[in-house]
Amino acid sequence: MKVRDLNNYSFGGETGLGFDEAVIKVTEALKEEGFGVLTEIDAKKVLKEKLGLERRPYKILGACNPHFAHRAIDIEPQLGTLLPCNVLVYEDDRGRVVVSAMNPESALKLVGNPEMDEIAKEVRKRIENALCKL
Repeated sequence: MKVRDLNNYSFGGETGLGFDEAVIKVTEALKEEGFGVLTEIDAKKVLKEKLGLERRPYKILGACNPHFAHRAIDIEPQLGTLLPCNVLVYEDDRGRVVVSAMNPESALKLVGNPEMDEIAKEVRKRIENALCKL
């Protein structure tokens, strides 16, 4: 998959994979980069159950690399409010599957601590590497 900045807070792109296959493959690719998926929110299912709404497939994966999380929390204890890094897999209105991730460089600028810059760059690099494998 060709990865690009989608806006000022996320990066990713379209994949030729089906939705379920993309969820599996991105989870595997994140693992190869040292991330585990701690949470998986099936927004399609939740919105159907809670509000009776129909929507296209839409999953939010909460990815975390324990090494980087530990370093970041040591620097900024309140950083946990910005964790984990969300990776999104959804089907758009054209039926294409899009995979995108929160841009940790943008998110960690909110902290206002230059010590976070190195961590943010490395986390982005690893997530981007994972998305490129799709």
